Amino acid sequence: MDSSIRRLYEDLRSISVVVIYPPGEDRDILAEQLRRIGCRLRLLWPLPATPPGDADVVFFQVTQALQSGGAWCSSESNATMIALSDYESPAMLKLLLGTHAHGVITRPFRSSGILSTLVLARSARDFQARQHNKIHKLEDTIKSRRQIEKAIRLLMQQECGSETEAYEHMRARATKLRVTVAEVAQMVVEAKEAMARLGLGQSGK
Repeated sequence: MDSSIRRLYEDLRSISVVVIYPPGEDRDILAEQLRRIGCRLRLLWPLPATPPGDADVVFFQVTQALQSGGAWCSSESNATMIALSDYESPAMLKLLLGTHAHGVITRPFRSSGILSTLVLARSARDFQARQHNKIHKLEDTIKSRRQIEKAIRLLMQQECGSETEAYEHMRARATKLRVTVAEVAQMVVEAKEAMARLGLGQSGK
């Protein structure tokens, strides 16, 4: 067996999977295949108010109960979300889109296709997480840059010289305090705002 495929199966055997679907033949087919794959499986019904917090993967039935349940959006859960749809209709598709599920299986459930759906859904979830991390880092970088620019303007108002000199002053303080320049900039801004609230100076604009 190829090493990458072996790692894939080892990964699937280590995950916790919850299936939220009414008892019956369809659930049995899904559960049997997941057990065959080697997943640690738990069956739940009825649909809880929020996805289980201790699951790596959640298979859940798409029902009208999700209509007002914002908690059943994949962005609100750390788990891979795979929707189980009983039928296709405009109303059902609207509910499905609202969950932002990473994968979907439509009745009648069959053993074939469950493994590929599970693998692709987890891959989609991992990709989504990486993209969110990149976005958060970019947002933090932009926020830090704005904070630094504001602190530079405040220091320049305090006769700390040019823009370059104000930045070098903050960089030197950051090195001495063993913190980032952005953290020093935040200290400058917060100190200036505190002084303004006490009536001891004017807040920077």
